[in-house]
Amino acid sequence: MDDWKTKFNYGVKVSVKTTKLFLKWGIFSITIGLVVGGIGTAFGKAMHWATSTRIAHENLLFFLPISGIFIVFFYWLLKDKNSGTNIIISAIHSGDSIPIQMAPLIFISTIITHLFGGSAGREGAALQLGGSIGTQLGHWLKLNELDQKIVIMCGMSASFSALFGTPMAATIFSMEVVSVGVLYYSALVPCVCSAFIGAGVAKYFGLMPESFPLTVIPEFTISNAIRLVFLAVGCAIISIIFCIILHTSEYLYKKYFKNAYVRIFVGGILVILFTLLIGTRTYNGAGMDVIATAIETGTVPKGAFLFKMIITALTLGAGFKGGEIVPSFFVGATFGCAISSLIGLPPELCSAVGMTAVFCGATNCPITSLLISFELFGYGGMPYYAIAIALSYTLSGYFGLYHSQKIIYSKYRPVYVNKRTI
Repeated sequence: MDDWKTKFNYGVKVSVKTTKLFLKWGIFSITIGLVVGGIGTAFGKAMHWATSTRIAHENLLFFLPISGIFIVFFYWLLKDKNSGTNIIISAIHSGDSIPIQMAPLIFISTIITHLFGGSAGREGAALQLGGSIGTQLGHWLKLNELDQKIVIMCGMSASFSALFGTPMAATIFSMEVVSVGVLYYSALVPCVCSAFIGAGVAKYFGLMPESFPLTVIPEFTISNAIRLVFLAVGCAIISIIFCIILHTSEYLYKKYFKNAYVRIFVGGILVILFTLLIGTRTYNGAGMDVIATAIETGTVPKGAFLFKMIITALTLGAGFKGGEIVPSFFVGATFGCAISSLIGLPPELCSAVGMTAVFCGATNCPITSLLISFELFGYGGMPYYAIAIALSYTLSGYFGLYHSQKIIYSKYRPVYVNKRTI
C-alpha cells in the first residue's frame, strides 16, 4: 500500500513538473517563433529584392569589391569577431552568449553580398539571426545557461523554417547540426513549436515555401538501387571536395592577404574575373532558379556544379556573407542532373537526390536531409532519398562545413569519438 502511494505521489510530482515545463517552453517558443519568424520573413523579402535588383542591373557586379569593404567596416565598427555560423554552434556547446549585433550585421552584409553578385546562400544568415535574437530573448527572460542553449536552437529553427518553409527539417537541423550522433531531445517540443510558427508567420506575410514535387519516379528495383549507389558515392565525393575547397580558399586568402579589407577587395575582384571568364551570371547569388530548373526540367549547364563550388569559395573565403547550404543544394542538384544520363535514372530524380545527398555529406545531418527531401519533393521517392542520404553520410567521413561541429559517435562503429569535423 505504501509502495502504491509512493508511486502515485511521485507520478503527481512528475506530472506537475512536466506541465510547468510544457507551459514555460510553450510561451517561450511561441514568442521566439513570432519574433524570429517575423525578422526571418523580412530578411527573406529583402533577399528577393536583392536578387531581382541584381538580375535587372547586371553592372552591380562591378561594385562587389567596394561593397566588401563596407562589410568589413561594419563588422569592425560594431566590434564583432566575424565568426559566422561556427560561433552559433560553439555557443550551444559552451553556453557562451551570442552578441546581439550579429543579427543586424549578418542581415545587412548578406543582402550586400547578394545584391552585388557574390555567390552565397541565405541559411548562414538565418542561423545567425535566429541564434543571436534567441540569445537576446533568453537574456531578457532571465534564462539559465542550459535553457539558453534551447532558446538558441529555437531561434535557429524559427528562422530556418521561415526562409525555407520546411518546419520539420528546420526543427531537427538545429538539434542535429551541433553534435553528430547526439540529439538534444529536450529541445524537441520548443523547436517544433518555434519552427511551425516561424513558417506560419512567413506564409502569412507572403513568403511562400519552396516546393519541387517530383512527377517522374521510377519503380524502385534492384537495378535502380545499384544505379543509385553510384550517384550516392559521387555525391559523397563531391561533398568532401566542396568542404575542402571552401576551407582551403579561406586559408589561402588569410595566408596571402592578412588585412581583411584587402582580402575582401581581392575576393570581389576574383569573383568578377571568374564571372567574366565563364561568360554567365548563372552562378552569382544563391542560384535557387538553377536548382528549380534542374529538378523541374532536368537540364543544367555543363560543369555547373564545379563552377558553383569555385565561385562560392572565392566569395565566402574572402569574407563575404551568406551561407554554404544553398550552394551545396545547387552543387548537389546540378551534379545529380549532370550524371543522370550516365547511370540511367531520370534527371529530375537525380537532381533531387543529389541535392539532399550532397547537403547531407557536407553537414553530417542525415535526418534533416531526409525530412528536407520529403518536404520539398514529396514522399514518393523515399527509397531513393533514404539510400543516397545514408551512403553519403557514411562515405563523406568526418568532413564538414562547420569546424565547430562535433562528431560525438563514430560513423562507422558504435564508439564515442568526440572530434570536430575536418
